[in-house]
Amino acid sequence: MALAACSSSERGGDRVFVSDEEADVVHVLDGASGEVEGALQTGERPRGLALSPDGKTLYVAASESNRIEAWDSHSLRKLRELGSGSDPERIAVSPDGATIYAANEDKSAVSFIDVASGKVVREVRVGPEPEGIGVSPDGKLLIATSEVASVAHFIDVASAKVTDNLPVGSRPREVLFLKGGREAWVSSEQRGTIAVFDTASREMKRTIDLAAAFPDLENPQAVELELTRDGKRAFVAMGRGDRVAEIDPVSYRVVRSFPTGHRTWGIALSPDDARLYAVSGLSGTATIIDLEKDKVAHTVTLGGKPWTAEAASR
Repeated sequence: MALAACSSSERGGDRVFVSDEEADVVHVLDGASGEVEGALQTGERPRGLALSPDGKTLYVAASESNRIEAWDSHSLRKLRELGSGSDPERIAVSPDGATIYAANEDKSAVSFIDVASGKVVREVRVGPEPEGIGVSPDGKLLIATSEVASVAHFIDVASAKVTDNLPVGSRPREVLFLKGGREAWVSSEQRGTIAVFDTASREMKRTIDLAAAFPDLENPQAVELELTRDGKRAFVAMGRGDRVAEIDPVSYRVVRSFPTGHRTWGIALSPDDARLYAVSGLSGTATIIDLEKDKVAHTVTLGGKPWTAEAASR
C-alpha cells in the first residue's frame, strides 16, 4: 500500500536513501513512517550506495554516467563528483573514509578512488562482471566478486594485488565481514547460497543454503547482506524469493523471514538497528520491517526500479 504523508512529529531519527536505476534518482524516505520526502536527481542508472564512516556523506554510483556522486545526507545537496572508472556498480568505503572501492562491471576491474582528489589512483583486474565489493573492518582486505566466473577475489589493499581467487556459488552478489573481520560471507544469487570464509586461512567453512531452508519457495536467491552493529543478527535479501531472511551468525541457521515486494535485491539497517529496509525492483516498493516487533511495519510504493538502500541519521 502507498502511504499518506505524515506530520513531522511522526518522523523518525533516520533517512532512507533508495537508488532507482530506472528513474535516475535516489528516493529519500523517512525511516520510521515511510513518508517520501523527495528525491535526489542523479546521473544515469544509480545503483550502488555507500555512506562515509561518519554518515554525513552519501556516495552514489551513477553507473551509466561513469562517476561517483557525493551528497550531503543532511542538507541533501550534491557536494561533488568523483571519477570511478567505467560502469561502477557496487561501492564500498574504507574504514578511514579516505578511499572508495568500486566494482567496474564492464571493465572486469576494481577501482581505488582517492576521496581527497576525486580520482582513480589504482585499478585491480578481476574476473568478468565484478559486482560485490566489501572491505574488512581493519581496511587491509578487499573482497570483490565476479558474477560470471563465480569467484571471490581476495585483494590485499596495501599492494592492490589479488592474493586468492576462490570459487563460490553462481552469480555472487555481495560481501559481508563478520566477527571483527575474521569471517566473510559471499552471497550467490542464482544458487541461493552464502559461502562462509575464514579470512585468515581462506578456507570455506560452510555454505548456508536458502533453498534447503525454504523448500516451499520456487526461487530462493541470496543477494544483499546486512549485520547489526552488535553482530548478533544477519540478514539476506532473497531476490525473487520475495523475502528477507534472518540468519543467526553463530549457528548459521535461518531464524525467521519477512515478506517483501517482488525481486528484493537491496537491504539496509537503520542507524539504531531498530528497522530493516528492503527494496524491491520489480514491484517498485520499499518494505520497512520493525526489528523490535519482528514484523513488517510499512510498505511504500515508489515506482521505477529500486536497486539498493542506505540509512543515515538526520
